[in-house]
Amino acid sequence: MKRFYWSALLSLTAILAILVNPVFAAQDGTVVASAVVVPSQISKLAFLTSALVKESAVKEGDTVEAGQTLVTLNTPDLEYNVLASEAALHSAQAYAEIQRYKRVKDRRHGRVFFDVVPPEVLQKADAEVLSAQAALEIAQASLVHSILVAPYDATVASLDIVPGEYVEQNQVVVTLATLNTLQLETTDLSERHITKVKIGAPVNIFIEALNENISGKVIGISPVANTVGGDVVFKVTIAFDQQPQNLRWGMSAEVTISE
Repeated sequence: MKRFYWSALLSLTAILAILVNPVFAAQDGTVVASAVVVPSQISKLAFLTSALVKESAVKEGDTVEAGQTLVTLNTPDLEYNVLASEAALHSAQAYAEIQRYKRVKDRRHGRVFFDVVPPEVLQKADAEVLSAQAALEIAQASLVHSILVAPYDATVASLDIVPGEYVEQNQVVVTLATLNTLQLETTDLSERHITKVKIGAPVNIFIEALNENISGKVIGISPVANTVGGDVVFKVTIAFDQQPQNLRWGMSAEVTISE
């Protein structure tokens, strides 16, 4: 009876250990872990200046291309600075051009001569052109800060402003994500098993919501650990060999990583 009691106790202890530590070596050479579906790229975009929102050119769920305008701020002062700087540059260029053809009346030895302007006058005029050009570039760069564009092809995951709303500097207004290239990140792979995981290792993926098994491979291992519930865990990134249909950001999965 005593022997049976100890046997039952050991079996119960083993079951509890598995439940408390969900990541375990399923068999020699493999590790099982929980994971979550995430985009390969996520960007939270903000402005470098504060102003009212003039226009939103996209909505949540839209697919955008690199360089496409997303949101524009209402900045009439910056627009005026560009126009004024352009006018100043045209004026400086016209003045410099006039100096090249201008003749200065001079009387020498009782005779009248029409000489070109002194070199220092031309140099000063050219310097004014360069200064006006630099001022225009500064004004244009400031105006660019009022236009938010997509840095790469992606999907608008969230749009957190509406036209007329005041936006603070560095306030996140748009979140972009590459929903066409989703991947997995483990959530509970402990330090005890990270040494078994190698870049390029094949992975069997079970997506719970789809009730489907898919193949993949390890493409990244975080060099820094995180602490989750007192346990030290490492994030491992896994790419799908072929992304399944109906896969969604945030779905959970179980992955079995082979050596």
